Amino acid sequence: MPDLSDGADGAARDRSGAPGRAAGERAPETDAERRRRRAIFLRELAEARALRDRVQPRRAKTARLRHAMRMRTFRW
Repeated sequence: MPDLSDGADGAARDRSGAPGRAAGERAPETDAERRRRRAIFLRELAEARALRDRVQPRRAKTARLRHAMRMRTFRW
């Protein structure tokens, strides 16, 4: 009987599901991969903020006013 912990095809997989690497090993991350993951994260963060602003308009308004006050008091 095959070991089920290796996956359906028996190949070792890392956390991302890429075949060929043991669980503890990591390939060095390229700049393009890092930028792509960062862009996805920032896009999801902006989407979450927009959703929160729609759901809680009073809190969004106070946050905007607070940010405007911080910008007015900031010295260049």
